[in-house]
Amino acid sequence: MIGGLISPYILTTLLAWFSAHLIKYLISQIRKEKRSLRSHLFISGGMPSAHSAAVVSMVTVIGLKDGIDTGLFGLALLFASIVMYDAMKVRRSTGEQGIALQDIIKRLKIDIKLPRAAKGHTPIEVGFGAVLGLVIGVIVFLATK
Repeated sequence: MIGGLISPYILTTLLAWFSAHLIKYLISQIRKEKRSLRSHLFISGGMPSAHSAAVVSMVTVIGLKDGIDTGLFGLALLFASIVMYDAMKVRRSTGEQGIALQDIIKRLKIDIKLPRAAKGHTPIEVGFGAVLGLVIGVIVFLATK
């Protein structure tokens, strides 16, 4: 616990998640998109992947604090792999299907509410999120030794 308040395992996950969304916000500001920071805290998709950053930061802290030969590290690594695969493959695929469905509804001028199309991540977005998570995990580990 850091000063008895929060564990490094929770801290690293929160920092990684928030950092990824802050970077997404900064990128959107550079692109002159009109979204608030608050909206970026809950947006899916984009660079970098907050999902990847959060799970890799957790894996990193677990590996450095508890060891890479522990069952906990193995479980965390499996969990991180599933989350990142899902972000790149499953969520990305369903997002593309949602966009196609929206396009069909618009072209056919069907009078129904457009379904939400949540974007997943490209492999590059997942990769950058993983690197961000690794860096934050190491920083949190060093700061909480």
